[in-house]
Amino acid sequence: MDRLLAVNIPENDKCYDIYINNSPVESLYKDLLLRTKNRKRLIVFSKKVYELYSKNLPFPKNEVFILKDGEEQKNLKNYLKIVNLLIKNKMTRKDVIIAIGGGVVGDLAGFAASTYMRGINFIQVPTTLLSMVDSSVGGKTAIDMNFAKNILGCFYQPECVYINLNFLKTLCERQYMSGLGEVLKYAFIESNCCNNEPKSLFEFLSINSSRILGRDLYFLEKLITICLTYKINVVRADEKESGLRKVLNLGHTIGHALETLTGYKKYTHGEAIVRGLKLIFKWALKNCYIDSVYYKAAMDLLELYGFGSINENINSEKIVTLMLLDKKAETGKIKLIVPSGARVVTEKEITNIQEFKNWLSEQ
Repeated sequence: MDRLLAVNIPENDKCYDIYINNSPVESLYKDLLLRTKNRKRLIVFSKKVYELYSKNLPFPKNEVFILKDGEEQKNLKNYLKIVNLLIKNKMTRKDVIIAIGGGVVGDLAGFAASTYMRGINFIQVPTTLLSMVDSSVGGKTAIDMNFAKNILGCFYQPECVYINLNFLKTLCERQYMSGLGEVLKYAFIESNCCNNEPKSLFEFLSINSSRILGRDLYFLEKLITICLTYKINVVRADEKESGLRKVLNLGHTIGHALETLTGYKKYTHGEAIVRGLKLIFKWALKNCYIDSVYYKAAMDLLELYGFGSINENINSEKIVTLMLLDKKAETGKIKLIVPSGARVVTEKEITNIQEFKNWLSEQ
């Protein structure tokens, strides 16, 4: 039986469903065929996913665009390839793009969907833990440029989201751990996301680490549901990141700068975000936004999931330059989401750039 979550966004009267199950992947194929009956389709596949599951998802080859794996593929060149295919196949606004892959596939396909004919239908089929808990829901679509991550993009909600947990069985360990990096972020912002609901993610992660690290699908379904419930709460209140949705950027401003600086090749997204989390927690402790007890609890949780001490040289000059190009920055100022108490964060403005740069160079 599918677990069904609904995303309702009052701001634009948008509503769509998220289906979560561990049914055979072949049943997903049947669901997608039924959902898109009498419509033309373009399926944007992750290359690895296509190699593993093309027999389970046997879409006609003329409907398939295969995207190589890696953040560096989320670029203008591939965007134009997809648009040209849409034109070649004479697809109209009533037709549909299906993204089957991780966040890179979802972001790129979603951006193409949002811009082709000013908007074509779009279905998300996330296949990585990170895309299941975060990027497939909420409507952020984008491509990268050499100097900045996600610098071209828009908010464009999908028609629906299908999460099949079986994809996690074949996800490589590095990408699985990358997803856990994003999951852990939610544990540190849950007070911002919960409204009046009980806060449970921090404890759930602490108690069930062996089950989660062992990819127990029962616990992963619960984990994904908790994270998505938090994100739905945030997106419902603030679709376009004018207020509350900014909390989802904890660790991301520094993390995105690290990804960009290293050409999207050294770190996975989750690895960069964990580095951003560790640095921003240190900054928060230094500035007395949090106490040492909570700092230790947060670091212990990260270490429990294999994210222990990270020692490497940071080019603070280049990192800060990239942070100043971030979408959330203002002229000459950096805005960061910073821990400000147990499981709660707030936005802080760094006006003394040189002081921050000096501190960063010491880490």
